[in-house]
Amino acid sequence: MNDFTRAYAQQLDKQDPLASYREEFYLPEDGIYMDGNSLGLLSKRAERTLLESLADWRELGIDGWMSGRHPWFNLSEELATLNAPLIGGKPEEVMVTGSTTVNLHQLVASFFKPDGKRTKILADALTFPSDIYALKSQLELRRLDPSDHLVQVDSPDGRFLVEDDLIAAMTDEIALIVLPTVLYRSGQILDMPRLTKAAHERGILIGFDACHSVGAIPHDFHDWGVDFAYWCNYKHLNGGPGTVGGLFVHERHFGTTPGLAGWFGSRKDKQFDMDHTMTPAEHAGAFQIGTPHVMSLAPQLGALEMFNEVGMEAIRQKSLALTTYMMDLIEEMLAPHGFFIGSPADTRQRGAHLSLEHPEAARICKALKKHHIIPDFRAPNIIRLAPVALYNTFSDVYDVIVTLKKIMDDKEYEAFENVREVVA
Repeated sequence: MNDFTRAYAQQLDKQDPLASYREEFYLPEDGIYMDGNSLGLLSKRAERTLLESLADWRELGIDGWMSGRHPWFNLSEELATLNAPLIGGKPEEVMVTGSTTVNLHQLVASFFKPDGKRTKILADALTFPSDIYALKSQLELRRLDPSDHLVQVDSPDGRFLVEDDLIAAMTDEIALIVLPTVLYRSGQILDMPRLTKAAHERGILIGFDACHSVGAIPHDFHDWGVDFAYWCNYKHLNGGPGTVGGLFVHERHFGTTPGLAGWFGSRKDKQFDMDHTMTPAEHAGAFQIGTPHVMSLAPQLGALEMFNEVGMEAIRQKSLALTTYMMDLIEEMLAPHGFFIGSPADTRQRGAHLSLEHPEAARICKALKKHHIIPDFRAPNIIRLAPVALYNTFSDVYDVIVTLKKIMDDKEYEAFENVREVVA
């Protein structure tokens, strides 16, 4: 690609088979949104299904649990069926429940069973902090010192993990492995099938944090043999701020006693028997804990319709086209300004966002916002840009990089402090 004009970007937009889906979303009127890997935008379908559930509450009261447009009692199961194709699982292996960290606590409480020499959890040094907080607390609950029993594999460069290093750390002391599918800083995709195979060859269970991959890349969790996974639904899946998360448990683990039990993990026909002896659901539903947050579930009904219409392969194809185009523009237009692309060049290893590194990253992000472009900052020096397949265009990408060039050429960033905001 050697055409660096806006006319070329517009030509790419005209050829985009997903272009019509942009009209489904509420977009900034005078700006460009590049933060869909932190919080996806509201779609008109998500708004519709939320309003329908509000209407059920208004019109039916408590009868909304079993009646109305979207009966609440089975809403998590309905959403699990919509989520299943996106993660490559059977519907009964998926449940929409809890939040990312709550689901991690549940899964570790259920599958971490230290025994003999196997008393350690393997993670990595680049994963999202909340995962580490949860893993440490799970170890402490078992009176195991995290400094001895949490093994974190280092990165040689602070950007990427080396899968050979992860596999080398799978010793006979490891009882459980928890890794990201996509690294939240660099966007590196880990080789999940290879890591799962290596773990199982060593008798270790393995689970994945899929927050930065679900809705962005295809998965085959069932066929890969992944033991469990968990994710949020507010990033690429556009379910709304704080919306209910998801989890996957491979069917071979059905019947495992949940580490954290609650009545919504009951078999549906037994839940209202009110017996003090629980009858767990016979599938991933057993790993639910409490009453689902209906108004946080409802927008997902509309949001997920689009993903099932389009399919993950088409979303992935456009996503890669957008990030590849962005990389070409960065190399052409920003070369003199000291930026470094801290995301994989190999499309097989690159997720759906680019990490652009610069010593003045915090100031540059503030300057972008002054131009009504919404990026994402990660300390100490990363600007994350996420062109989303369903609502961003090639013209958006072009305009963002042209604006970045102007900010750097004119030193506009110098008007701002190089410190992050409270929420970055």
